[in-house]
Amino acid sequence: MCTDCLHEERDPWLPDRLLRTERDALMPLLRRTPEEAYELRTACPGWTVRQVVAHCGAALVRIVEGRLEEGVFLPEANACDVAEREEWPLGRILDELERGLTEAGPVIAAHEDGRLDAVALGEWVHAGDVREAFGEPHAYCGPSLDLALPLLSVTSRRRETPRLVGVLKDRERTPVALGNPVEGRPPATYEGDASTLIRIYAGRPLVRTRYELRGATEQELLIYR
Repeated sequence: MCTDCLHEERDPWLPDRLLRTERDALMPLLRRTPEEAYELRTACPGWTVRQVVAHCGAALVRIVEGRLEEGVFLPEANACDVAEREEWPLGRILDELERGLTEAGPVIAAHEDGRLDAVALGEWVHAGDVREAFGEPHAYCGPSLDLALPLLSVTSRRRETPRLVGVLKDRERTPVALGNPVEGRPPATYEGDASTLIRIYAGRPLVRTRYELRGATEQELLIYR
């Protein structure tokens, strides 16, 4: 099989579809969950569910409002956004997130260089962090996975991870190609389920997972550092 043929070209409206699909799936869960559950810890070191949700809404509304100064999505800036929302009522935080999930997609699509696509993918990963903290199933897969995988393909190339060809056991052994070819180095291979592949690229805990990765290390594949 020609692995180059597995690449997905950038679809500028893919982030919008992913964000809106995730909005429709995630917001009902968030709004029906008791407020005390928002103090649960997540896979993001030091952050509770409330803080992850606050970060997600802040990042998307920055995109919507064009507040994209240099360094805006670095850890220090993210921490400042979360601290700014410390005293907000939970309802206000959820309203901001819903606005961002609804309105950010067209702005991302308008950036022809695709530099904001990874933010949309990151929002979807953070939704997985929230589901996992709440004990919900399908933390890093579910109905949005068909949108997230091609966006991961684009983002992994943009972040210059090495070429990997994966076979996803839970998706009719669907092959995916991620990252870029490296001269003199054969593509790495992955065999396992799709949610574990997402965990690897997003740097999420791999406890209780089972997979085979050959020709690359997990550290080389990270798209969020």
